[in-house]
Amino acid sequence: MTLKFHNTLTGRVDEFISQHENQALVYTCGPTAYDYMHIGNWMAYIYWDILIRILIANDYEVTRVINITDVGHLTSDADEGQDKLEKGARREGKTAWEIAKFYADDFKKGLQRLNMIQPQFIAKATDYLPQQLDIVRKLQDKGYTYQIDDGIYFDTSKFPSYADFAHLNLNALQAGARVEFNSQKRNPSDFALWKFTPAGEIRDMEWETPVELLDSTIMLNLPVMGFPGWHLECSAMAMALLGQTLDIHTGGIDHIPVHHTNEIAQSEAITGVRFSNYWLHNNHLKVNGTKISKSLGNGYTLNDLENKGYSMQDFRMFALQSNYKHEGNFTFDNLTAAKNRLQNWRDIAVIRHQIHDGLTDEDNKITDNKAVPSFATCQAIVETVSNDLDTPNALSLIDEIFAKIAKSRLSNISRPALTRLLETINDVLGIQLIETTPDISDEAKQMIIERRNAREEKNWAKSDTLRKELAEMNISVRDNEHDTVWAYIQ
Repeated sequence: MTLKFHNTLTGRVDEFISQHENQALVYTCGPTAYDYMHIGNWMAYIYWDILIRILIANDYEVTRVINITDVGHLTSDADEGQDKLEKGARREGKTAWEIAKFYADDFKKGLQRLNMIQPQFIAKATDYLPQQLDIVRKLQDKGYTYQIDDGIYFDTSKFPSYADFAHLNLNALQAGARVEFNSQKRNPSDFALWKFTPAGEIRDMEWETPVELLDSTIMLNLPVMGFPGWHLECSAMAMALLGQTLDIHTGGIDHIPVHHTNEIAQSEAITGVRFSNYWLHNNHLKVNGTKISKSLGNGYTLNDLENKGYSMQDFRMFALQSNYKHEGNFTFDNLTAAKNRLQNWRDIAVIRHQIHDGLTDEDNKITDNKAVPSFATCQAIVETVSNDLDTPNALSLIDEIFAKIAKSRLSNISRPALTRLLETINDVLGIQLIETTPDISDEAKQMIIERRNAREEKNWAKSDTLRKELAEMNISVRDNEHDTVWAYIQ
């Protein structure tokens, strides 16, 4: 089976070929742990969870790293402003360390709530300070760094292919340098590897800058406290845990022109080899057609959705209705549509409990043209998602086969094939149809049989009474010419 992704590096949809047979090394840019993540943030992690699932479905053994930025992410891509962790600490009256732990833990809980495959490594930047400083040393030895008043910077002019990845116009950037905050930088695109703590300031998170990294001009003011640059952290963690070259690096499209461009420059300047063979980027999510922002109050969190009566599976279904490359638009009407779609799927999932062994052998039923579904449907889902994570068409494919099942006699439905289909939906899409649709009690089943008998005897009063009693147990019944089919009431 061919696995294909839109690769930002080449600008094409490329067939995925890993460096090592049946192994995939994947790095995902993780959150900055200073506040609750909004639904736009979480959409990306759902998409990258599908990436991991389809790699596994294609028999790859995946080693994955998600980083947590718990220091050094400044409020400006130009390496200016306050560290977001320090800002969060001031906002909540806590230390940056406390803020980082709280929101990192919340992120980990979110991965579980959304039924995501857990990565092998969730790496915190503060745990990789030695590796980050080692990168600075190596870049310094190779002549890529220089020091100014506020830190140690990477000289992008010494990395000839710097502009290639994001197709940057460095001349235009240079022309706009008059608005650059830091006039000491040699080039507007230069970025901080290590920032010095401003004079007179004491940070919650700061470390002594190794003397060998400092110019003699400030040696009299030892020790010089500082902290790593955001871009440096990702390179250090990625290479420490996955090696010099990754198979796949994921992130948001907003990371392309600065963060990922800088990761490539500093990593490849050291190693001389490609940092990642495939780069996948998700597009933004808008809310009611508007950019998510705190000022508009539209940065809904997972808790906000649950408080309005939506489940995490409803939100996952909403996310899968769009392709990761396309700009999404969130409305509560759209989320409600996803919720209804999921409920319809659950109505089909419970049918597996209502299929009984008959005279037809199940093995023959699977190959019978009248039987639904077929095992080929599972393969079709995998093939569809293998084509650049095409979840929208995968959902449509499932809708189509579920519609056929809904119209079929129970005797024509293959229980093994339906169960395998539900397992595939969970494995590939993370939609938990089996876990959320247990069988009903024997008491309820007996009531359904009694109601069926009452209908055959035209005892409509008893039939209606039993229907109401089942409804009180959160069970609905639907009659057709051949069967009575039950489902859970939403």
